[in-house]
Formats: sequence, C-alpha cells, structure tokens
Amino acid sequence: MKILSASSLVCISLFFSCSQTPATSNFITNNIKSNELQQTNQIKNIEKSGLLLHPRSLDKNEAIRYAKKDEWTSGFYAGILWYTYDLSKKDKWKKIAEKHTVDLDSIKHLTWHHDVGFIIGSSFLNGYRIAKIPSYKDVVIEAARSLSTRFRPAAGVIQSWDADKGWQAKRHWKCPVIIDTMMNLELLFEATTLSGDSTFYNIAKSHAEKTLQNHYRTDNSSYHVVDYNPQTGDIRSRVNAQGYSDESAWARGQAWGIYGYTVCYRYTHDKRFLEQAMKIQQYIFNNPQLPEDLVPYWDYNAPNIPNAPRDASAASCAASALYELSTYQPNKGYKKLADKIMTNLASPTYRTELDTNGNFLLKHSVGSIPHHAEIDVPIVYADYFFLEGLIRKRNLENNKPVLSY
Repeated sequence: MKILSASSLVCISLFFSCSQTPATSNFITNNIKSNELQQTNQIKNIEKSGLLLHPRSLDKNEAIRYAKKDEWTSGFYAGILWYTYDLSKKDKWKKIAEKHTVDLDSIKHLTWHHDVGFIIGSSFLNGYRIAKIPSYKDVVIEAARSLSTRFRPAAGVIQSWDADKGWQAKRHWKCPVIIDTMMNLELLFEATTLSGDSTFYNIAKSHAEKTLQNHYRTDNSSYHVVDYNPQTGDIRSRVNAQGYSDESAWARGQAWGIYGYTVCYRYTHDKRFLEQAMKIQQYIFNNPQLPEDLVPYWDYNAPNIPNAPRDASAASCAASALYELSTYQPNKGYKKLADKIMTNLASPTYRTELDTNGNFLLKHSVGSIPHHAEIDVPIVYADYFFLEGLIRKRNLENNKPVLSY
C-alpha cells in the first residue's frame, strides 16, 4: 500500500487549510461528482434486482452483501443518499433517500439491540434534519423509546447486546456494554430536543458518564466491552470482542469514542466530555503505530504491523468528529488533521475507481478480524462518514456552521 511521505502531508495540510481556495473548492466539487457517479451505479444495481436493498459490503467472491433491516448497518445507505442530496441539492437524490428511509420504519420498534440508534439516526434523523420531513420526527422519538428500554438503572448504562443469543451467549456476559454505544446516544439527545422529554437526555448522559468512568484506561485508550452486573452495577469484566486482545486498542473503537464524546459535548456542554474527546484525539494521533497517512491499522496493537490491514472506516469517522471538535477548540489543529485524513482517503490508495469495488466509495476497511468477517473490503459506514466529513468540510470552508441543522 502506498503511503504518503511526511513532507507530502505537510504540503497537503497547508494546501487545504485556507478557506475557500480554488484547491479546496475543487476537492469538494470533485468528490461530490465522483460520489454521484458511484451512487448512480449503485442504485441501478439495486433497481435491477426489483427489491429495495441496503448495501453493506462485499463478500469473499466480491459480490455486494446487503444488510437485513435489523442489522446495525442497514441505515447507512439511506444516510449516504441523504448526504448525496445535501451535497448535490438535486431532488432525485431526495426521492431515492426517502424511499430507502421509509423502508426502515419498522426498526423504530426494535428493542433487542442498541443499534436502533445507528439505523434510525443515519436514516430518519438525517432525513428530518436535511429535508425537514415532519413525519420523521415521530419515528426518531419512538426509536429513542425503544433504545431506552435497554437502560439498566443500577449500572447506569444502556445494554448493548442481549447476552442470551448468538455468539454473545458463548461469552457468559450479563450486561455487555461496548464502546460503539456512544454512537447511539445522539438519537436520545435529539429525541429530548424534539419531544421535550428529558428522560432520553438523562439516559444518554448517564451512559456517557459511566463509559468515561469504566471504559477508558490511563492512556485514554478504550476497552471494547465492559460487562456489568445489571442488578448491582458492579463490573464483571473488561474484555475484547472485535479488537486484537482484551488490552489492545481497537481502532474503530477509538474513533467511536472521539466521535461519541464530541456529540455528548454538543448537547450537554459538559467539559468532561470535551476533555475526553481531546484526550482520545491525543491517544490516536500521538500513537507511534499510527501510519504516516493517518489511516490506522485495524488495531493499534495488531501483531503484524506494518503488514496489518488498515481501517478506512476508523479514519473517516475520526475525520468527521475532528471537524466538529475543531469548532469547540479552534486552535488545536483538529481541522488540519481532518483535512489530511480526507485528502488521503480521497487518493487512489483508498478511493474506488468507477465501476469497481461494488460501487462503494472507499477501499480497505475492516469489520471484525476475530470473527473473520469483512477484512480489507469496502464497508458502507466508511463511505457514510467520509461524506459526512465532506459536508462538514464544505460548511466550515464556506463560513457556515459545521452542522447543517
């Protein structure tokens, strides 16, 4: 894999750091056009099937793998379509996004895992924010009610997975909480904003506080799983599920953390959450195992670095978070870091050529190496956060709020 030199990265940083330069404008315009071409091909394939499908990744035979409605990734493609509409302002993308979003309506009642937040947040919440569709508001609030059923008061956390089914049952957990759940808190915070019901806000803040207390090591890296006793709130174990080992730092988990705590600060203005986002940033970007191009290996403690697979999804999520974080701490260089990541992800090393790679945008992401699943392939959420980062970059460089809502 080709890696940019340090001197090249410095030049790129300077090249993209000035607002509204021709180079910046071209970068955004070119990526908008490329994305539209990719999504046009993706939609053509879906329409040929006669079904309404939600792309997720590629299988071992390089065929597109589509997500079931209740899979945690099912909402991301609708989110990509909403972001495509936001970037292009073309009504055809709005119509297609609505179609893919409404197909997920039943998920508002899902209570058996925590990722109703991901599914409804990326689809209905984005649709409500971008297109102001009134009926989507009720879906978001109902989904927040469903997510709230997983709150365990004694522990003060949202239980991520059920512990009596699937591979999770083999781990003998009682109340597993994964760092990923930080990404689902936005749905709860937003539901309070939309409904006036502070219950959702209080649950989200409690979860963020307990995760801050119990998931993070002294170096500000995160465990993947903390298992609680749901009756007493005691911690039973701190372990791994998708990273390399119990004590390793799974790359996407670190990105979930910086993004999640930035969102928590947005809604609560609690400085503890801002400080934690900044500490995670320091862990990631001061890590000696972070490659020169800022696209991490799948785990910062992976045993075969520098030959370990990269994870573009961790990079794109972190970049999007950094754009928002830069508005709360404007003199820390966070936007420059985000720009470097976005520039590298948009390079031929990571960007897909048209009509290849299942028409996903980015190559080289990792789902779960311990589960032998989605290794060095395109994954829909990498594309989703790349486009989100592109919107945030566009907004900042046009002197607009980083968030479009």
